[in-house]
Amino acid sequence: MAEARGPGSGNQSGETHLVRSAGIVSGVTLLSRVLGFLRDMVIARFFGAGVGADAFFVAFRIPNFFRRLFAEGAFSQAFVPILSELKETRSDSEVRSFLDYVIGALGIALLVMTLIAVVTAPLLIWLVAPGFASDPDKQLMTGQLLRITFPYLLFISLTAAAGGILNSYGRFAGPAFAPVLLNLSLIVATIWIAPGLEQPVFALAWAVFVGGILQLALQLPLLAQIRMLPRPRFRRRDPGVQRVVKLMIPALFGASVSQVNLLFDTVLASLLATGSVSWLYYSDRLLEFPLGVFGIALATVVLPALSREHARGDGQQFSATLDWALRLVLTVAFPAAVGLAILAAPMLTTLFHYGAFSASDVAQATRSLWGYAPALIAVMAVKVLAPGFYSRQDMKTPVRIAVIAMLSNMVFNLILIMPLAHAGLALATSLSAFIQAVLLARALRRVGISPVAQGFTLFIGRVLFATTAMALGLLYFAPAVTEWLQASALWRATWLAALVAGGALVYLVTLRLAGVSLLELLRRRAEVGE
Repeated sequence: MAEARGPGSGNQSGETHLVRSAGIVSGVTLLSRVLGFLRDMVIARFFGAGVGADAFFVAFRIPNFFRRLFAEGAFSQAFVPILSELKETRSDSEVRSFLDYVIGALGIALLVMTLIAVVTAPLLIWLVAPGFASDPDKQLMTGQLLRITFPYLLFISLTAAAGGILNSYGRFAGPAFAPVLLNLSLIVATIWIAPGLEQPVFALAWAVFVGGILQLALQLPLLAQIRMLPRPRFRRRDPGVQRVVKLMIPALFGASVSQVNLLFDTVLASLLATGSVSWLYYSDRLLEFPLGVFGIALATVVLPALSREHARGDGQQFSATLDWALRLVLTVAFPAAVGLAILAAPMLTTLFHYGAFSASDVAQATRSLWGYAPALIAVMAVKVLAPGFYSRQDMKTPVRIAVIAMLSNMVFNLILIMPLAHAGLALATSLSAFIQAVLLARALRRVGISPVAQGFTLFIGRVLFATTAMALGLLYFAPAVTEWLQASALWRATWLAALVAGGALVYLVTLRLAGVSLLELLRRRAEVGE
């Protein structure tokens, strides 16, 4: 059993900083996600789930695929641990030199990739959405949209690199706020610019382009404030760049696994009925809300913390951080997943059932959200467990596990798509995510790292008990789906807010009665052996 540390310990100070940082990221991300919902409500009202919406979502998904692959995936996983190590062991001038050459190499690579993608846009559309080939106009439109949206990759990847630098220096608010600018750009374009265009959906593509520039522009003065604004330079065989690339190669493969899953889903969805791509998109957006506000926000601050603890050789605190983060995300994930499943149709109706988004679209998106909901639990766990390897600069283990998850997802897709159509693709995502989470936890134990402390099973039992109480309350009080479809927007919003607030209250009160204090959990990390 670990010895408890006193109130004045450095450990408690670190915990307080970590919680405060996570709170900042969560708060700003919450604003971004709320605006994201408003953005999607506006897009759904104007474009529904028709040809234009399907074309735009595919054209936007391709640069997002590469963004998550390179910027937020392999690059961040390799770059942040090395930067954290250099901060601890090298001078500021050496760190700045490292940043200059890394950002220079990244910029050149992204520029070349963008030029290639713009030239080969029709081929990319054929590879990602082969089902669009049956509709030449839809395929042509998607290729034209991609030529506008793909440069977003250049801007957002540099934005992510800037965010990694700022996060490593304890600056979290700016990077977390950046997506707000993209959402505002899309809202403005949809409401005020799209109606004046011959093909309104092109306003969305240009909004993505502009949104990328705005997000990058926001980070530059923040980097200048901490005197870490890179001056991009290029040098062949720069040692720092080579270190990042060496770690990026396995990380790139690992990050590509989850993104290949998403692209595979898009390929299969393009072969289904028109609207399938959009139904999956809108249901996934509801999943992304709690995932972004809590799971990704916590992972953002946990990776630099774990990297510092590994660099200092503090194995006990390393395990304690993992246990604390895992408890915190699962405290949110279980009720959020159950709430999404029970309130799927009410949420989709309240947010999107206006204008071109029909009752049939609500029903189909509800089916895919039922399939996606369980994934929230597993994906949040993965967001905490995977940094346990990245912070130790071990990329091979999570890559191997991600490959297993990818192959599992593909098998589940092929099995479930026939009986469940697009909902089968969503359910396959959930099943493969659980496989990945379980394998990551087992792999950590094999290398001598305990991701959970004593009493974790009892803790989860209490969370499940409180989640069950919440679920019973929601099932009892939620009106029938037909009432939601026929009701006014104000009635829907009022009832949904009451159900969400009431469900959260029941959950928190029951959780406290079961012996778990969320405030206490937020104030400190669970000690190993507690």
